[in-house]
Amino acid sequence: MMRPWTILIASSWLSLAAASASASACAAKPSVAAEIASIDHDNCEHGPNSRGCWGDYSINTNYYEQAPDTGVTREYWFVVENITMAPDGYEQHVLAINRSIPGPLIEANWGDEVVIHVTNNMERNGTAIHWHGIRQLNNNAHDGVPGVTQCPIPPGGSYTYRWKAEQYGTSWYHSHFSLQYSVGLQGPMIIHGPATANYDEDLGTVMLQDWSHVSPFAMWWYARVPSGPPSLSNSLINGKNIFRCTDPLDKNCLGTGERSEWHFEKGKRYRMRLVNTGLYSNFRFAIDGHNLTVIANDFVPIEPYTTDNVIISMGQRYDVIVEANAPEDNYWLRAIWQTSCCPNDYANDTLGIIRYDPQSTALPNTTHPALHYPDNCDDEPAEKLVPHVKVDAGPPARTDVFNLYRHTYDMPRGFMWTLNDTYLWIDWSKPTNLLVAENDTTIFPPNYLLYHTPDGPNQWVYIVFNDISERNRSHPMHLHGHDFFLLGTGEGNFTKDSPLQLKNPPRRDTASWPKRGYMVFAYKTDNPGAWLIHCHIAWHSSQGLGMQMLERPGEMTYTEDEDQALHQTCQSWNKFYESPEQYIQEDSGI
Repeated sequence: MMRPWTILIASSWLSLAAASASASACAAKPSVAAEIASIDHDNCEHGPNSRGCWGDYSINTNYYEQAPDTGVTREYWFVVENITMAPDGYEQHVLAINRSIPGPLIEANWGDEVVIHVTNNMERNGTAIHWHGIRQLNNNAHDGVPGVTQCPIPPGGSYTYRWKAEQYGTSWYHSHFSLQYSVGLQGPMIIHGPATANYDEDLGTVMLQDWSHVSPFAMWWYARVPSGPPSLSNSLINGKNIFRCTDPLDKNCLGTGERSEWHFEKGKRYRMRLVNTGLYSNFRFAIDGHNLTVIANDFVPIEPYTTDNVIISMGQRYDVIVEANAPEDNYWLRAIWQTSCCPNDYANDTLGIIRYDPQSTALPNTTHPALHYPDNCDDEPAEKLVPHVKVDAGPPARTDVFNLYRHTYDMPRGFMWTLNDTYLWIDWSKPTNLLVAENDTTIFPPNYLLYHTPDGPNQWVYIVFNDISERNRSHPMHLHGHDFFLLGTGEGNFTKDSPLQLKNPPRRDTASWPKRGYMVFAYKTDNPGAWLIHCHIAWHSSQGLGMQMLERPGEMTYTEDEDQALHQTCQSWNKFYESPEQYIQEDSGI
């Protein structure tokens, strides 16, 4: 066990189609930033001019304390396999779900149950799928983290995940097995619910992803040296982009790439759901000639604010509304790679197209001032991210400090990140939940990096992260099973004089820890389970930057089916892993 350093201190349920914001003819439309709170949410129907309504619930409902129970189940079947694709026109081996990158959209209403059957048809890799940001209240068994909540699904095996949509908004799912999601194992999720501003149409997710023509698994060796990995090849928007072939002898360069496109109709208001699913860098999102009204960060509705660009770190989501009020033309949609975070061969060429005329095929001739803004490897300013549902942080039962440092070991381990001098390294065959289920919690290896939360329900825990690594890189930290209450960030180490925001602080499940700085967050122990917190830079989580929050283990419960699935999957995995064809664990495992 790691020792932290303690300091004082619906009336009738809406159909899926109705909830998805289809356009309707209406007279004068109010401004995007109109007061949602002015509507009587108890006596209205969800629609283009009443997005705060949702049956017997509304945008004012405290979703941590109550959620609808629709009685509806949304069921999906996923097949994971190795295939060859050319997302940007360069053919390569990828890992895909149902033969597509990104994988299929998971779509549900707030309060639905979601069931996903995952079959692993890869040849030599295990896998597990994590549902990013889903709270999994009293449902830790379905969080999808190999070595923590389950053993990996072995080749030829299947696993069924089941969870309730107790939040609403935008997210994504991805493999949590090593670097797999950076090779294609990921896809979008939309949970329909109320919103803090009105709009006419929902255009769905805009998935922003860096992309490499060399497998990140092959690049892993170089990522383990202090100089870091080489430049990435390209980036994708909704699984598409263009790669310009420069070597006529490269038979893999097919030149078949294309841009993602959207159609705007003059005068309409469009919701776009931005997701950074990347391996290593922030994007600055912008649309030439248009402003963005931000209405949510991660799964948290916020008070709307208007800007001309949004910075998105890995794992984060922003929901924005765009008014189609520009002259009718073609416009570039931009995901501007932040090169100071990580190099990319096509840093300014991650582009989509907005067309007012759907018949047009002309390329835009537009620009944006964001092309000249300074690089930003952090987050949107905290003062802008004001949660609509106001929740204050309670007084801490305990406050603990973790210092980030870097250590270099003999290869193959190489460069590792440590919290209080220990790096995370799990054992796929002995997940934390299996040891808890078998009452074998006294033998956790030190590198499981277990943080035992205070006993008892609803205790507030404050965590202080200090970066003393002297590395010039921020870290997007993702917490499973909870939202962060982001109490403060700043330069240098946290001190007793550092300011904290306890009244309705920003809340989200992924927040950036500033380079050479501190981050203080709080959460309430209201969800028993083994919950991972880790950096969402895939290289860094592979290099051990994470730990487990073991919360009220005595209250972790399993149904008979869940217990059977846990043990049977581990038995099948162990049988596979003992064979000579297995994939050898070369990183932290997560």
